[in-house]
Amino acid sequence: MLANQIKHTKVVLVGDGAVGSSYAFAMMQQQVADELVIVDIQQDHIKGDALDLEDVQPFTSPLDVHAGSYADAGDADLVVITAGVPRKPGETRLDLVNKNMKILESIVTPVVDSGFKGTFIVSANPVDVLTAATQRLSGFPKNRVIGTGTSLDSSRWQVALAHKLNVDLRSVNADILGEHGDSEFAAYSAATVNGQPLLDVAKKVGVSQAELEQLEQETRTKGGSIIKLKGATFYGVATSLMTLSRAVLHNENIVLPVGAPVDGQYGLSDMYIGTPALINENGIAKVLEVPLTDAEQAKMVASAKQLKQVLDDAMN
Repeated sequence: MLANQIKHTKVVLVGDGAVGSSYAFAMMQQQVADELVIVDIQQDHIKGDALDLEDVQPFTSPLDVHAGSYADAGDADLVVITAGVPRKPGETRLDLVNKNMKILESIVTPVVDSGFKGTFIVSANPVDVLTAATQRLSGFPKNRVIGTGTSLDSSRWQVALAHKLNVDLRSVNADILGEHGDSEFAAYSAATVNGQPLLDVAKKVGVSQAELEQLEQETRTKGGSIIKLKGATFYGVATSLMTLSRAVLHNENIVLPVGAPVDGQYGLSDMYIGTPALINENGIAKVLEVPLTDAEQAKMVASAKQLKQVLDDAMN
């Protein structure tokens, strides 16, 4: 393909706090896009961050990074939303809904008004609720609004399993489903290690179901533990955001655990919830339903019920 035929890829990042700046750095490291525009109410900060980030280029490869405004979304491929009030020690992600819903409304309207026709990726908390709200506020097709969902939780679960079972992290294929939050759960029945069922592998090496459930609980609360220790979590979710962005911009057709719109999967509809999905240039190309046991299905339904109530209250 000739150089002048290669598509210029552009991302607008809204929110330049710890998660946003970490995402921008990951994008610079990976050279995922051609242009990255940073938008935030803290004008001096984003100008300084852009100047700082551009110095990464000689060590990686060129990426045009600069401060901007919502008008820059008009010809963007992606708008990535990390803006919001972060969780404080002792708060749940759902506690943030009223604060961050107001911030979200102030973002989505001007982005849509800019003429934006690309894909939204949302990571502000509570991410499942705010992803659904982004779709409703924007009126965009559901496949073009993606939440980070349980991508970070699944990463934490895989790390925990690899450590416990003493295996290569890359051999672990295991997901956390449901809410990115307290009602999330591990899909044990579908998880594998080196292609073998997780439960079989655990039994062979003497790891009990009780020990696995303890790991699952530690996975569920790991974010809160990190917040208590250092005030915030950002590297993991920022890298998840970069991976999602690359999958869309580069049409990768890869399966990732995300906040996806369900339409009959798990018996659920009209909401976003954590589940694997096929991601490509169309956003969410297909939502994949993981085979669950009856007990796991009950956990998915319970998680969805909690999210649906918070979403309905927030949108009314």
